[in-house]
Amino acid sequence: MTTLMQRNAQPIQHGAPTRLFYIEQAVRLKGGPGSGPRTGEIYRVTRTLPLRGNSPQYRIRSDAEPHERVVTEDRLEPVDEMSDGGMRLIERTFGHGQGTEALEQRDQEAETGQESGQV
Repeated sequence: MTTLMQRNAQPIQHGAPTRLFYIEQAVRLKGGPGSGPRTGEIYRVTRTLPLRGNSPQYRIRSDAEPHERVVTEDRLEPVDEMSDGGMRLIERTFGHGQGTEALEQRDQEAETGQESGQV
């Protein structure tokens, strides 16, 4: 015969749930019907959050938005940073086109002989 305590007992879960994504990983929102955000935009995982139901949650952020989003793991997919032509590396190195513009301006000045060292 079982007691009331034995019938209502929950199984004990040991350890943290396995997560598919880690902090600073590049991710993309999965597209779907009625999805508000741009599905091609790349986000970075900024924090892991507690489970929502059975799905881990994450805080993500895009350079193009001033706020963070909270999404469940099933709405995310990893981004292969090499598949975007290395654009993330370029953006992290030079900013959003700022480095390229500065280099182009320097090259134009060099062609016309207007470098800061020449007077």
